[in-house]
Amino acid sequence: MGLLETVARIVQLGGAPARAERVATLRASWEGRTGAFSPEDPWFEERSRGFWDDAVTTQRFGRDVADELHEGERVWLGPLERAHRGLFRVSAEDRDVLEDVWSGAELVVSTVDEASRAELDASSGQLFDARIVGIDDPLTVALLPGAVFHSRDATEHVAPVLAAARARGMSTGDTLDALLRMQRALRSLSRVKPGYAYRAEALSPRATALPHGPVQRSAKAPT
Repeated sequence: MGLLETVARIVQLGGAPARAERVATLRASWEGRTGAFSPEDPWFEERSRGFWDDAVTTQRFGRDVADELHEGERVWLGPLERAHRGLFRVSAEDRDVLEDVWSGAELVVSTVDEASRAELDASSGQLFDARIVGIDDPLTVALLPGAVFHSRDATEHVAPVLAAARARGMSTGDTLDALLRMQRALRSLSRVKPGYAYRAEALSPRATALPHGPVQRSAKAPT
């Protein structure tokens, strides 16, 4: 069983009513770090996929369902928990190479699902939060299907934010979670400009926190 099929199987098992409470706890953790989302949001599907990437990697949900996985699926649990999370862009020279602007790593990806490939092909100039999983035997470097894309208009504002995060000694997870909160703020508040949503001051969770419930589409950013 391949990696992407295993991830799909884990997500399917996560839909069982008996695991609803556990999944709700996992989602609350994801939303607490990156911002809340609901079925009414235009970005619901993208955030849902991002949540499941987080659940099967950082939060190790695969261990919860390990007894229901086949042996060929269980071999992926360790690699999933060691996934490389980064802020990527597609290399201008080779579309199979993803450049991590946070760590500086360049990874040649061999396995991408069809929907993600279409998104990557259309992502010129965009940065995206994603996780990559590798295994030696058989040699596989796979992009998980939950990439979350930042607006092209935000790209120029990200570098100063990353510099500030490095100066503060922030971890990869805390930095990329903060960027996802900024992405949510930009998409949720119609009058917020990229330069206001993506700023060093917003690295603090409180600076980009938005309440649960209806999206505040009419809020105006300070000038």
